[in-house]
Amino acid sequence: MLYPITFKPIFKERIWGGRELERLYHKSIPATAPIGEAWEISDRPGDENVILNGPLAGKSLRWLMEHHAGEILGDARPAAAGRFPLLCKILDARDKLSLQVHPPAVRAAELKGEPKTEMWFIADAAPGAELFVGLKRGVTRAEFERKIADGSVADCFHRVPVKAGDTMFLPSGRVHAIGAGLVIFEIQQNSDTTYRVFDWNRTGLDGKPRDLHIAQSLASIDFDDFEPGLVATPFVADGQVLKRILVNDLLFDVEAWQLNPGASGSLRSGKLQIVAATSGVIEIRGGSMSVNLSAGQFCLIPASLEHTEIGAKSAVTLLRVEAH
Repeated sequence: MLYPITFKPIFKERIWGGRELERLYHKSIPATAPIGEAWEISDRPGDENVILNGPLAGKSLRWLMEHHAGEILGDARPAAAGRFPLLCKILDARDKLSLQVHPPAVRAAELKGEPKTEMWFIADAAPGAELFVGLKRGVTRAEFERKIADGSVADCFHRVPVKAGDTMFLPSGRVHAIGAGLVIFEIQQNSDTTYRVFDWNRTGLDGKPRDLHIAQSLASIDFDDFEPGLVATPFVADGQVLKRILVNDLLFDVEAWQLNPGASGSLRSGKLQIVAATSGVIEIRGGSMSVNLSAGQFCLIPASLEHTEIGAKSAVTLLRVEAH
């Protein structure tokens, strides 16, 4: 019998990273490096999270997929090579990320990449923080190419001011970048293909300019994707839980939940789900085990669990992710 499973994060040094994962979520990040990403649930080659809790502690998510894929997935589809379908991260952007795009499914194979649809939940935002998402209305491919050549392509990007609690959906093919001063929960397809359009003329951790992927980017960008907005759905009461639909996609759904202290709610049975605490402390009870999650922690809920309950130990906000 499986149970709610937690994992040891994998930390990634990035030139745009910082120390916010330690400050906000008490994560034990390396002492001197700028950490830009915590990979919380990953089944990427070479980046496979290790289970922290219960009888399977010490095993990897890769091992779990090799030995218990049916119980984990239910009717959800695995990624290529039988990998776990999603990749979940927390990002700490102290500086702007590169202007970039991920290949759409119809072009990914010919570009030798993997499609990557994702969503961003803004967990913390400095005053004036913004996202670069989609194109300004009326920008043409020809203009975009001219501005790549003269170094002003950032002028083509739609800028979106954001605050904590905001959400942006990013289908493959949508140009984007995270601005400075943001901490973001990212839920995405299991892919690590990114094509950089522009990197602000900076150098990487090795002191050299990072590679750009102009041809692949131009082949991937949706040039009809103008000025997308933030998710605008309202919270709706469902028993003791306030729920808000953030993503309803063929690949995955995401809901935001709010619970008052002592409130509880049930997860859907028979579905592969992930719960991520964005504030407060929750208890997840499923199978023969329970696990506490505090802000910044994730938990995988295997599809084989028949009944899983979430209880709020404080005022809580969380993300509930369901894979398809």
